[in-house]
Amino acid sequence: MILTSPSLPYTPRRIISLVPSQTELLYRLGLETETVGITKFCIHPGTWYRQKTRVGGTKSLKPELIRQLNPDLIIANKEENVQEQVETLARDYPVWVTDVNNLEDALQMIHDIGALTGKTGEASVLISAIQKEFDQLQTTNLKPQTSNPPPRTAYLIWQDPCMTAGGDTFIHDMLTRCGFENCFAGKKRYPETTIAELQALDPGLLLLSSEPFPFKQKHADEFGRLLPGCRVMLVNGEYFSWYGSRLLDAPAYFKTLRESCY
Repeated sequence: MILTSPSLPYTPRRIISLVPSQTELLYRLGLETETVGITKFCIHPGTWYRQKTRVGGTKSLKPELIRQLNPDLIIANKEENVQEQVETLARDYPVWVTDVNNLEDALQMIHDIGALTGKTGEASVLISAIQKEFDQLQTTNLKPQTSNPPPRTAYLIWQDPCMTAGGDTFIHDMLTRCGFENCFAGKKRYPETTIAELQALDPGLLLLSSEPFPFKQKHADEFGRLLPGCRVMLVNGEYFSWYGSRLLDAPAYFKTLRESCY
């Protein structure tokens, strides 16, 4: 069944996580023994990636491996996982599906997973720490750094076709909190774009994410040639799109990134 509230009549002892950022969260909450399955994209922590059973990709699950693990809780995500696959799993196992589009959603998700797994106290401590870091980031962003306005920014997640992040995404929320103005704020989800459109938008800053497409320096050099008036930077996409415990370190990364743009 798909759970409609973050509660179970028992404390789960065989958890499968289908989302990399939420896998890292389970580790942070101290659920080493209870977590029995992850995906091939759950690379953090490295020990879990090497030791835990990998049940396929986020969008290409292997039901037979999941069945062998006999989970008593599966944690999925509306965007990361395929609805049909999640619904099939829900016929046999309790599934909690998260839906995260901004920082507030992420903090609620952490609270809910803490409640589901018997880690309410640990989750509350983590939420407070994350909120404190983002409050400090906001205070820093309000200080006058320069007379220049926030840079108009395009953030690419894929190369061919070029894909970016619209105004209703978690990435957009992180860009805004970082102090950048998203050129594609008026669009939804992850629209395709073109070099011609980027040239017409004339952003002052182009951020190339390390994931899901692994942009490298050669790509930055090519975009720099095509957009001569734009600063092109490679960024760690995990800080912009991982909405679990990685959020604790994101504000410090954003602060450094923002300072480097002035």
